[in-house]
Amino acid sequence: MDTLVLVSSILVPTITIFFLHHFLTGKSNIPGKYGWPLIGESIDYFKKLRSGTNEKFVMQRKKLFGNVFKTSILGEKMAFLCGPEGNKFLFSQENKLVEVWWPSSVESIIKKSNNKSVTAESAKVRQLLPPFLRAHAVKNYIADMDSELKQHLEEYWTGHDKVEVCPFVAKYTFALAVKLLLGVRDGTELEKLAKPFVDAAGGIIAVPINIPGTRFNRGVKASNKIREVINDIIAQRRKDLADGIATPSQNLLSHMIVEVDKRNEDTSNAPTTDGDMSSDLLGLLIGGYDTINTTVVFIMMTLVDHPDVYEGVLKEQMEIAQGKAPGELLNWDDLRKMKYSWNVACEVLRMRPPTVGAFRVAKKDFTFGGFTIPKGWKLHYIPHYTQKNPEYFPNPEKFDPSRFEGDGPAPYTYVPFGGGARMCPGNEYARAEILVFMYNIVTRYNWKMLIPDEKVVIDPLPRPVHGLPIKLIPHQAQT
Repeated sequence: MDTLVLVSSILVPTITIFFLHHFLTGKSNIPGKYGWPLIGESIDYFKKLRSGTNEKFVMQRKKLFGNVFKTSILGEKMAFLCGPEGNKFLFSQENKLVEVWWPSSVESIIKKSNNKSVTAESAKVRQLLPPFLRAHAVKNYIADMDSELKQHLEEYWTGHDKVEVCPFVAKYTFALAVKLLLGVRDGTELEKLAKPFVDAAGGIIAVPINIPGTRFNRGVKASNKIREVINDIIAQRRKDLADGIATPSQNLLSHMIVEVDKRNEDTSNAPTTDGDMSSDLLGLLIGGYDTINTTVVFIMMTLVDHPDVYEGVLKEQMEIAQGKAPGELLNWDDLRKMKYSWNVACEVLRMRPPTVGAFRVAKKDFTFGGFTIPKGWKLHYIPHYTQKNPEYFPNPEKFDPSRFEGDGPAPYTYVPFGGGARMCPGNEYARAEILVFMYNIVTRYNWKMLIPDEKVVIDPLPRPVHGLPIKLIPHQAQT
């Protein structure tokens, strides 16, 4: 009993002080409410997230409080700047009034050495990406993407009348990213990375309770295993570079090693360790993996639900296939012809954004819409809000690829890849991989869902609950 009294005498005042400091400092004139002590409105936020209606979290509060409102989620005071104006402001003020912020779950999964901030380090990583992820570089990946996918289909799809789409797509997209960006083609190394990868990705958007059995705990353990494997790959690549077996420009990993070693020669800055690089690479793999997987899976679901759309995609892709010589691989010009197919993919991205959005933190006090956002406050944008809003997309639940014809949607209403300075650096890579997949699948097969109206869960990103088992129907004349 004495111990309980002692603990209570320490714990209760500590929680009280934390609560008072957290919610009574950084006062602002923003309308809204914080919700329950400590947990804020996180329960409602995650409830809507897991039901696939997280745009309603914003819509309900906008109706009550207007285009700018405050809340508390993930243990943080947070402001939402609604609509395309809010999106534009956050994207255009990157590294001026706001900067990227990640929840503690992300910081724990993609952790750095010596308590370095993932946010601060990510800016350095972004500087290394353009030579490998911009359009001029992605052009060189198209044939490899096509070749790898054809090999994947021969191994896992050809000769099978039934397949489960989700695990096969995940296996392909992960292996391709590791091969193209890290230069790893050894099957043993790929398997070492692939096995824990799903748990690591799942821990990114999880309640950060690090006890055995939780999603977050599994994610932390899995990320540690992945870093160990990548550290070994980095050590071998550094040796290959020294021996002239590898070249600095052959892939992102080699380029990163050379540039980081140059930067580390400046002793005025904290050195970037191999562990830091492995965390950076893990973050890149997770970011690209989820976006492409989710989009490809829902494209396949959509084409079943909309036979007319399937026929439109098939017509476009068969015209391209008929212009290819036997065995000729896809190229950049082929992808430029896939206008309707990309409109279809964009409409899938509009209706089912593959991410929950992104977070920012105020670098200084600033004013938006007549309200003061205090320094240190977090900001959050959800692409679902504008993309599923009838104000910007009439009849938003209707699947309509024509929305993307001509000039397309109004600026900053369609933001699956972010925008401005924080436009996803891998958007061209994702576009290419999605179109290569659509070409190969549609020119080979039609398909039927074996579980009609299969339920979709958000766990933590949207996925069919049974992995989307389908019956393949090969075309009579295959390409």
